[in-house]
Amino acid sequence: MSLSTSRRLALLTSASLALLAGCGSSSDSADGKSTPARVAVVASTNVYGDIARRIGGDRVDVTSVISDPDQDPHSYEADPQNQLALSKAKVVIENGGGYDDFVDHMLKSGHNDSAQVINAVDVSGKTAPESGELNEHVWYDVPTVAKVADRISAALAKADPGDAAAFEKNATAFKAKLAPLEAEEAQIKKAHGGDGVAITEPVPLYMIEASGLVNRTPAEFSEAIEEGDDVSPRVLQKSLALFDGKKVKALVYNEQTSGPQTEKAEAAAKAAGVPVVPVTETLPKGKDYLGWMTANLDALASALAK
Repeated sequence: MSLSTSRRLALLTSASLALLAGCGSSSDSADGKSTPARVAVVASTNVYGDIARRIGGDRVDVTSVISDPDQDPHSYEADPQNQLALSKAKVVIENGGGYDDFVDHMLKSGHNDSAQVINAVDVSGKTAPESGELNEHVWYDVPTVAKVADRISAALAKADPGDAAAFEKNATAFKAKLAPLEAEEAQIKKAHGGDGVAITEPVPLYMIEASGLVNRTPAEFSEAIEEGDDVSPRVLQKSLALFDGKKVKALVYNEQTSGPQTEKAEAAAKAAGVPVVPVTETLPKGKDYLGWMTANLDALASALAK
């Protein structure tokens, strides 16, 4: 984040905090009794926001900073509404791993040191491989999502002890619904374990690996696309050659950050008759996490079966 952005955040914070004067921690119900205010939760993306809603139910108010499926999380810039929400948040859910550093910058600018911050990468326990880079897209890893659900439940219980049992019950129910995702990954692995696929970015790699598939895309290609860098002609040619003779059975394509070079990969795949499986980094409109991941796995299984 640039210095100019940091200064802008500071200005936004000053204006936002002025709006907080007089905000209480309880509200009056129809019978005149005071009820605890809902727990203010801010998630960096609507992926974590959806999970928080499932666990918190009607006892939470959730703000997802990135909620537009057409918006690239890597290029997010702060706005007053999200800065205000973060300055009031009791629980903050970020991905971590360098994916959404704007959350930490905004928390610092908002002087919110009391918020419980859940870092999904830290919760996952995943680290960068030797001589490699960490794949920070841990929401495509079902076991990590289960761990994050438990952490969200614990954080909400700390913020609202009176509803701790409900949060735990909701987290347990959510985790039970993750089991079919792992079952479908196991089915794909049984049917297609060892099959090669291509990707445009590392976004879906945890899903691909759990499904027993082998990513055959040169690392230089997917890493360059993720970083917004140009792919060298040599690496591009090597990547496009994967589709000749169907050396891979599918192209898993991040349609949220497409560009000329990924479009060339998509066109080459289609020309060779290799199925293209589109994925995104955030929830498509009208989808929740469970439905979204189910659709991703269904599309992958269908493509591999062709």
